[in-house]
Amino acid sequence: MTYDEVVQGRRSIRGYRPDPVPMALLKEIIALAMRAPSSLNTQPWNFYVLTGEPLERIRAGNVERNLAGVPDSREFRRGPGYEGQHRERQIEIAKQLFAAMDIARDDKPKRQDWVLRGFRQFDAPVSVVVTYDRSIHGSDIAPFDCGAVTNALVNAAWSRGLGCVINSQGIMQSPVVREHAGIPDDQVIMICVAMGWPDESFPANAVVSRRKPVEEAAVFVGFDGAAG
Repeated sequence: MTYDEVVQGRRSIRGYRPDPVPMALLKEIIALAMRAPSSLNTQPWNFYVLTGEPLERIRAGNVERNLAGVPDSREFRRGPGYEGQHRERQIEIAKQLFAAMDIARDDKPKRQDWVLRGFRQFDAPVSVVVTYDRSIHGSDIAPFDCGAVTNALVNAAWSRGLGCVINSQGIMQSPVVREHAGIPDDQVIMICVAMGWPDESFPANAVVSRRKPVEEAAVFVGFDGAAG
């Protein structure tokens, strides 16, 4: 695929086939993602790539703790809740997903099952937990660079036929993730990426989010009279 085909075609995948993903392919994808820009070439990112029994233990622990009402312990904090247009966009994509999955507004069992799918990292065969070095925790470098490498990761995966969804629910119970992924204390858990072969029969996989137009997002300065 061309770069344009990858970027325009990629979508978040929330339903996966159970087929395993070869380690050699995962290494290839991560190597490609690590060409992402990095402030002063600091490359603060690390990847804990999980499959099989360790990933199943994380799924079970996440679900158990969340059903028990254990407060989330996300290490990279979200900040305040979304408001205004940001909240409207969040609601819009939720409505698209619930419509695709035939989840009615008052159907509490289906809605809870959807939430639990997130805690199970959407039952993907692979989870990539992205961490950064605690020595630079609190600076703007770590989240900027890890955001860049995560974007590169999902695009590199898509270019190789794999689907992904960037998933914060999967790392909200950080003690569970840290224990079963073997993440040392010198790392901060930022996010995880569910990854695998897309299940084309899964309705939510067909959902494509609407993006705001360039005219709404970009301000061009000093281009008066310039062509185009």
